[in-house]
Amino acid sequence: MADTGIASAEVHGNCAKGFEPVRAAFAANFMEPGETGASVSVVLNGQTVVDLWAGHADGKRTKPWQRDTLANVWSTTKGMGALVCGMLVERGAFSYDDKVSAYWPEFAAADKGNITIGQMLSHQAGLCGPAVPTTAEEMCNHALMAERLATQAPMWTPGSRSGYHALTVGILAGELVRRVSGRTIGTFFREEVAAPFGIDFFIGLPASEDARVAEMIPATKSNMPDPSTLNISQIAALGNPAPDARVPNERFWRGAELSSANGQGTASAIARVYGALASDGTIDGKRLVKPETIRAMTALQIEGHDEVLAMPARWGAGYILNVGGLYGPNDEAFGHSGWGGSFGMADPKTGLGISYVMNQMGPDLAGDARANAIIAAAYASL
Repeated sequence: MADTGIASAEVHGNCAKGFEPVRAAFAANFMEPGETGASVSVVLNGQTVVDLWAGHADGKRTKPWQRDTLANVWSTTKGMGALVCGMLVERGAFSYDDKVSAYWPEFAAADKGNITIGQMLSHQAGLCGPAVPTTAEEMCNHALMAERLATQAPMWTPGSRSGYHALTVGILAGELVRRVSGRTIGTFFREEVAAPFGIDFFIGLPASEDARVAEMIPATKSNMPDPSTLNISQIAALGNPAPDARVPNERFWRGAELSSANGQGTASAIARVYGALASDGTIDGKRLVKPETIRAMTALQIEGHDEVLAMPARWGAGYILNVGGLYGPNDEAFGHSGWGGSFGMADPKTGLGISYVMNQMGPDLAGDARANAIIAAAYASL
């Protein structure tokens, strides 16, 4: 259905009465700052109230964005990896207070034996980036990176601070899941979340799904700081390997199981997961996780100045806890944002689950203007 207020894109999908502000904000994103293709979804108390898509899945604007178009969501993937870990906690496979080395003995090298799983998932391990020059292809080689990180010395005393593990947390979480469950993190997600709950999201995309994937388009400008101003932790986390907005268009990246950055999914899929986390942990009446598990996943692990992000941060066990209004007005909200503009969030106070997915990347790691507009509109609709 067309939106008479815009000429650059036709908005498709459904929007419940009262949530017109979300539709208007979504449409406005195609005017200024000039979206290419995107989807947005809002779930309220377990029911989808907004499911919209528009634009094109390619930079040349020849391939219309469809309801099932997938896009690389960068660090928004971390919320799905954290969910897998939470499900294993619920099943008694480990606790957040357990030491990583209890399940991964090699990880104890270089004085890392006392790092807990909760600390690892909340970016406190001091392994925010590889100690040796690393390519994107190597980062997608799970066995290689797990071995390297297991022997690597931490960049600070573990537990003394947080420093965003932009890519490496996906290796760490993935190896823990493999050691404990006998399955890769992508396989676990597919078998325990995606398939039984109808969640159109992949950590490790089969080549058979490539035709549905949007082309990721680099931002026209960058907000990355001058390299000469970066500390050692920032260089490791944000520059090794050097960031490349086009790498999601490569098969080696799509096929890897990097739960920190290479998830491919729709806004509807992400919002349905966060909608469950915002309410009673069920999707369509079927239990995903228990309410007490949600509270454990989002219990505060550490807060303060993040060594890598260089801003205040509050971390749960893999989730960003709301700070500075990133996820709306309520302190209870949590989620994860991705480089370039995507995000998924839950607000248990209101029962809201919200997600935005796009292929035209913006310059920010978090706080994208398009995302901010969607979140503000969702709250204005309540």
